[in-house]
Amino acid sequence: MASPITPPRGMRDFLPAEKARREHALGVIRRSFASHGFDEIETPVVEDVARLHSGLGGDNEKLAFSVLKRGLDGDDLRAALETGDMLALCDLGLRFDLTVPLARFYATHRAELPPVFRSIQIAPVWRAERPQKGRYRQFVQCDIDIIGEGTQLAEVELITATAAALEALGLTDCTIRINDRRILNGLLEYCGFAEDRWPQVLISVDKLDKIGAEGVVAELSEGGADSAAVLGGILSGLEPHLADGGVELTVEAITGILPTGMDPDAVAELEALAHALDTLPTGVRLRFDPTLVRGMGYYTGTIFEIAHPGSGSSVGGGGRYDGMIGRFLGTDVPAAGFSIGFERVVDLIEVPEDATSESVVLVYDPAVPLDRLAAIKTELIASGRRVRLDRRAKNLKAVLDRAAASGYRSFAFVNADTADASSLEFKALS
Repeated sequence: MASPITPPRGMRDFLPAEKARREHALGVIRRSFASHGFDEIETPVVEDVARLHSGLGGDNEKLAFSVLKRGLDGDDLRAALETGDMLALCDLGLRFDLTVPLARFYATHRAELPPVFRSIQIAPVWRAERPQKGRYRQFVQCDIDIIGEGTQLAEVELITATAAALEALGLTDCTIRINDRRILNGLLEYCGFAEDRWPQVLISVDKLDKIGAEGVVAELSEGGADSAAVLGGILSGLEPHLADGGVELTVEAITGILPTGMDPDAVAELEALAHALDTLPTGVRLRFDPTLVRGMGYYTGTIFEIAHPGSGSSVGGGGRYDGMIGRFLGTDVPAAGFSIGFERVVDLIEVPEDATSESVVLVYDPAVPLDRLAAIKTELIASGRRVRLDRRAKNLKAVLDRAAASGYRSFAFVNADTADASSLEFKALS
């Protein structure tokens, strides 16, 4: 028996109807972002492997696909195995997100860009994930970023543009959970964790929704049981407030659920941000969640994440990453970004009926002269329709079912007596 022919594990083919659905959603997102003053760029799918493994990508660096150098021989492989330096074998890697490539892009083209640069990147990225529902090894990200704006205007524009895109897609009941890395760091300092342990502690806190406060304490007890117990008590106290996605973004509500001494500037800035965003679409609400971490190690300030009741995981996220571009450029440049998780969002939306209502199939008899068939098709295309030709077969139902599955909404028969497009009788495809 022949083995099944399938795409690589964690990657997918898309049939025409699904591809059309995805392109519709991507078009909505692109137009929405562009209307808010963002400009689209494109970067290569590969970057220097040293750049991808520079410590900016957090755990995602471990999931990067690397590309072997050309011309390697057995001695190179043996040396790498003996030293454990497998990166010596690779000079390029597939991008695991769009933020690291953007930082490199800005460092390369800074002189050609405006002082405040608003970018759109919509493209596939690759991670060596363990494939599961909603998590793939190749997937599309829809990013907007603002580089060069150090005030909260960047966060306001990013959240406003993203909320508008969600509304344009027809998504309602979205919650944007917001936190600040300064508050998280203050919380860990309050608990007594040594600063060099903070990244590992945050990885555990990021699992709170999956393993609960007790699970977080169990993971962190080794090498700091007292600190883990203090954090566990705080997290247990916070869980009731997180049931509705968090609390209102006010100084009173935020300080009411946190230990004393948290960064007052960060708290005040969150309230100011909420005030500036009080005109968001009614289907989007803001909440403060002190346990929100975001996995990337490059975030330095405000972080945010989109939750939707139809998805078991976040459908987008981002934050401020003021320190990243300086690693490439030698000069710090403020930056912030927001990414829509396209693969999860596209499963939640419905494509409007009018997006495909002008798609028609002409089921023609072989006896129809080719010049007449081409003329009829050209006439329909000129009127604004999308037209496909299908030869009439004995199993007409199979022909029409395939057309409907491909997104076509109506059909007409073309026979030897059909003179032109005006004489066609269109019928709906169910």
